[in-house]
Amino acid sequence: MTDETPSRHDRVRSHRTPGVANSLAHWTRARNPLRVALNYVVVWLVRISPSLRLKRWLLRRIGVTVGTGVSWGLEATPDVFWPDLITVEDHAIVGYDATLLCHEFLQEEYRTGEVVVGERAMIGAGAIVLPGVEIGAGASVAANSLVTRDVEPGATVAGVPARPMDAESLEDG
Repeated sequence: MTDETPSRHDRVRSHRTPGVANSLAHWTRARNPLRVALNYVVVWLVRISPSLRLKRWLLRRIGVTVGTGVSWGLEATPDVFWPDLITVEDHAIVGYDATLLCHEFLQEEYRTGEVVVGERAMIGAGAIVLPGVEIGAGASVAANSLVTRDVEPGATVAGVPARPMDAESLEDG
């Protein structure tokens, strides 16, 4: 995730929608409604199940790439429309009520982008990760953060929008 690495916006695909209605009004053209309904039911089960093994199995059924030993917290939510664009690598943690989004419905278009959570990375409770974001291996996202940019491997980010925390701010916090 150096200067040569594409930004989140470079990895997000734009899809124009016709007419004057906003893009969400056209969602049934973007994804099969039966697929979204099935995903919703599976996501609901993932959110309430206390079993990590069951969560990993269910997430894989809707297309999420789930590594070994992934811990998916209660109430955490994968994207319901495009769960197949999510990769959570080995031993990563997705905290309580965190949300991984792979789409954005806008006025005249919708956007999709992969979300990658690196090996042993940690996403805190209530955090939201936007489409196209890559969270590096061993990185940490603080609770209630909004992740709008990639997170370097081993870095800690916090806030809205999430920004890197330096050693001094960690001592103060």
